[in-house]
Amino acid sequence: MALGKRLKQAREAAGWSQEKLARVVGMTQAAIGALEKRDSRQSSKAADLAKALDISLEWLVSGEGPQQRTSANAKVAYMPNVSQSKNQVQGVQENELEFFGRMDAWDSDTPLGPDEVELPLFREVEMAAGGGRTEVIENHGAKLRFAKSTLSRAGVEPANAACATVKGNSMERLIPDGTTVGVDTGDKEIRDGEIYAFDHDGMLRVKYLQRRPGGGLRVISENISEYPAEDYDAEDVAENIRLIGRVFWWSVLR
Repeated sequence: MALGKRLKQAREAAGWSQEKLARVVGMTQAAIGALEKRDSRQSSKAADLAKALDISLEWLVSGEGPQQRTSANAKVAYMPNVSQSKNQVQGVQENELEFFGRMDAWDSDTPLGPDEVELPLFREVEMAAGGGRTEVIENHGAKLRFAKSTLSRAGVEPANAACATVKGNSMERLIPDGTTVGVDTGDKEIRDGEIYAFDHDGMLRVKYLQRRPGGGLRVISENISEYPAEDYDAEDVAENIRLIGRVFWWSVLR
């Protein structure tokens, strides 16, 4: 049984509709339905879904351990280099520690820990020819440290993990301007309801993608009121769109 079936099982046990769960975690009912119907094996919203349904993130993602959250299986999510604490944060119960923890300070001279890897960062740069045109490159200079255990829980091979920075407000409120996202470059199978990073004719974009008949793509923003959906036919996709991978993690400083 994969994540989709476990999600449906937990949602129905809680007596929640797909619409209610979608509203709580900031997704659409269609996205929840797609996760359950396709029995998806992973989701970038897994931590939010687990928190909303008060279930163990580890159980939801891997099927391991008890279904219900306990102080023993509380996880730290969205923070790749966070050390878990056995103590309660003031005013917060231990089983709510998914978004809290002690962050260790480090710089470029700090050696990697045994559970750490450094991920390359994709970014836009202006092309040598100028004229305002850009291209997307993998920058091996700037890197982000990530815990191997976090990648393992997300089902991502360290060699396939990379990062990118979101620009603009098209994915607000879910992913604000300046957010760093984790990308699984080994997962390029487009599944409705998932978010992907892609190179669109030199522009680095992070959006929901949906397959269209005949090999086309629909590009969907979270901020749909300001950024209407965009449809591209198979020729446009082949010539101008290069999929980088599925977004499995993001982190925001506000």
